[in-house]
Amino acid sequence: MNQQLLKIFNGKIITPYRIISEGCILIKESTIIEVAEKNIEVEGAIEINANGKYIAPGFIDIHVHGGGGHDFMDGTEEAFLKIATTHAHYGTTSMLPTTLSSSREELLQTLAIYEDANRNNISGAQFLGLHLEGPYFAMNQRGAQDPKYIRDPNPEEYKDILSRSSSIKRWSAAPELKGAIEFGQYMKSKGVLPAVAHTDAIYEDVLLAFENGYTLATHLYSGMSGVTRRNAFRFAGVIESAYIIDEMDVEIIADGIHLPAPLLKLVYKIKGAERTALITDAMRAAGMPPGDSILGSIHNGLKVIVEDGVAKLPDRSAFAGSVATADRLVRNLVFMADVPLLQAVQMITSTPARILNVSDSKGSITPGKDADIVLFDDNINIELTIIKGKIVFDQRSKLN
Repeated sequence: MNQQLLKIFNGKIITPYRIISEGCILIKESTIIEVAEKNIEVEGAIEINANGKYIAPGFIDIHVHGGGGHDFMDGTEEAFLKIATTHAHYGTTSMLPTTLSSSREELLQTLAIYEDANRNNISGAQFLGLHLEGPYFAMNQRGAQDPKYIRDPNPEEYKDILSRSSSIKRWSAAPELKGAIEFGQYMKSKGVLPAVAHTDAIYEDVLLAFENGYTLATHLYSGMSGVTRRNAFRFAGVIESAYIIDEMDVEIIADGIHLPAPLLKLVYKIKGAERTALITDAMRAAGMPPGDSILGSIHNGLKVIVEDGVAKLPDRSAFAGSVATADRLVRNLVFMADVPLLQAVQMITSTPARILNVSDSKGSITPGKDADIVLFDDNINIELTIIKGKIVFDQRSKLN
């Protein structure tokens, strides 16, 4: 397949600027070489008739913990590969595997496993590096993160961890903690994106953090402060700060549950598609039937129950993780939040590509970029997933 020409025709191509009604894409090996507004006659090409369906760039998930019954903290290469394959079935062609706060030994093991898994990942969503979520968080905003690992940034610790892996691309932390600004400065100097997360910061903290590299708000509304009062005076929290600072990017869990329709509409109205990335933040139960599951490592994770399209604590007092897949995020933006399809797709393609600094190769259907492509119908049901020119999922063949 990779040595031949692949042609996808008779589809509605979603570009960064418009939808081409009867478009055609020509792929050579792993790269898009031509995008046309009519069918191109190419001798010897493998042809895929899109039958009027949408042809979009592959979805990019910059915050995901698991799926298909596995978690990236399970300590096995099989877990990485199974998660990648599972999410590819729902349109994800690239992802940023995400850790949870853990012991140093567990984290270092995950870093080592990532390298092997990345080399052997040939049939699932590509790995774009690692996202470390924690352990530098505000204790009362830790969410489902294990409190015994929550602490302030330790320069000796984080410098050592970064020295052991060149694959860390993002690290989420609470910017108001002692040493967090220096942490952000160091991350930025090493090409790692520091992100605001699980935090009680106020506007002044967030603005200082933004000026020192924290340009992304992790899962907006979840695990972060809103307006608070101190001695009767009101202070803007992280949520308001993300809105005030126009240049700050945000990511949202658009599963329709973590953020209901009115909040999805509000985020889109204020931040727009250019500054908003859709994420699954999925745990192991994504792509699995409802029932009992585990949040975090299979060895020492938290028991949860999955129902109503979300993971909950056993007593149902709080959410305990997302089970969303990428197609569901786009579907919700379009049908719940009334976002135009072009912009909804942008929020899970070109916007996350820019945030991760991979726009030169991913995020849009453009000649010269990687042939990461998905085919879906009017209800955003994924029919075909292509990663670097290779078909990794074909729902149509299952229907024949």
